[in-house]
Amino acid sequence: MQKQVLIAGGGIGGLAAALACSRAGWTVQLLERAHEFGEVGAGIQMGPNVVRVLHDWGLGQELSRLAAFPDMLRVRNAETGEELGRLMLGERSRTLYGAPYATIHRADAHKLLLSAVQQNADAELHLGQWVENYVESDDGVHLRTLDGIELEGQALIGADGLWSTVRQLMLNDNAPRVTGHLAYRALIAQRDLPGYLRSQQVTVWMGANLHVVQYPVRRGHWLNVVAIVNGEVNGQVDDWDHEAHARDLQLAMGATCNRLQDLISAIPNWRLWALCDRLPMTSARQHAQGRVALLGDAAHPMRPYMAQGAGMAVEDAACLQKVLSASDMPMEKRLAQYAKQRWRRNARVQSRSIRNGQIFHATGLVRWGRDMSMSLFGQRLLDVPWLYRG
Repeated sequence: MQKQVLIAGGGIGGLAAALACSRAGWTVQLLERAHEFGEVGAGIQMGPNVVRVLHDWGLGQELSRLAAFPDMLRVRNAETGEELGRLMLGERSRTLYGAPYATIHRADAHKLLLSAVQQNADAELHLGQWVENYVESDDGVHLRTLDGIELEGQALIGADGLWSTVRQLMLNDNAPRVTGHLAYRALIAQRDLPGYLRSQQVTVWMGANLHVVQYPVRRGHWLNVVAIVNGEVNGQVDDWDHEAHARDLQLAMGATCNRLQDLISAIPNWRLWALCDRLPMTSARQHAQGRVALLGDAAHPMRPYMAQGAGMAVEDAACLQKVLSASDMPMEKRLAQYAKQRWRRNARVQSRSIRNGQIFHATGLVRWGRDMSMSLFGQRLLDVPWLYRG
């Protein structure tokens, strides 16, 4: 059997895995459920730990053409507007961690990776294909889709997201859990905002049972805004993209400051997601078994409160590249090494993301203590050296 890897999923994680496998000298067969490639209109943050990987893959120049690179992260009190703390990014990030902090439209990040795969990878991409089943043998994995396509490879990588079919076939565990948090997301051209609402920084507004994050994308020409509130969505949580009424969000904002209210009111169109996750990983066997491995949200879906969901998928792919580059090692051992190297770090980010959500939405004395601590030790609390150094 030729050196071939099967990948389920063509999102950011799946494309990163395809590029990584190709760079390690493997051909790729990638299956994507959608009938055309595309990503939803939302932004993502990429810490220096992620940007370093993209630079290593030769994508730094194209990233600089697409992304924004904020020089500061500010935290503000959502009710008063008072600044609670700040973290310098920009040159500080480059000096300490070897890469800048980037913010990018998710569709642009997807196109960046897709273009790299199409131009540089020995990969065949199959659209509109759902994994039905797979069977492992002594020398590979045999996969079948719902349309009857059959493929063989020496390994299968499940990068098929939160509702992963490969995960269910491998682990047969429970469905993702509903967190009780709702995310309203929007993009608006900066030129359509009054001057005092435009921003080239990352700003986090923390309130009681809510928080809002804003940052520039598309070289600073657009502003991405995410408002997360406590609540439940009507309908299927796996149909995660819903139209949202701006009025609903304005009501959820409660007694927040005028500046934040003005920002929310200035944006006419919102999309709504019900946030889901899983408990933090507890063992390497949740990452890989035999010739099958999980990557990104299929393995470790996490809440967005460390802005590392896409980042951990890219890190997974970089680790996969290393183990697949090793010579004269059985595939099962390569994937076991991948799982061993990744699961604890991913579990730590999952756990920290849950804790951050509790802190961001704190009320009462906990909130008072949070604000006081942020005012006194803002940069120390906001910086995450263990994460950004990789």
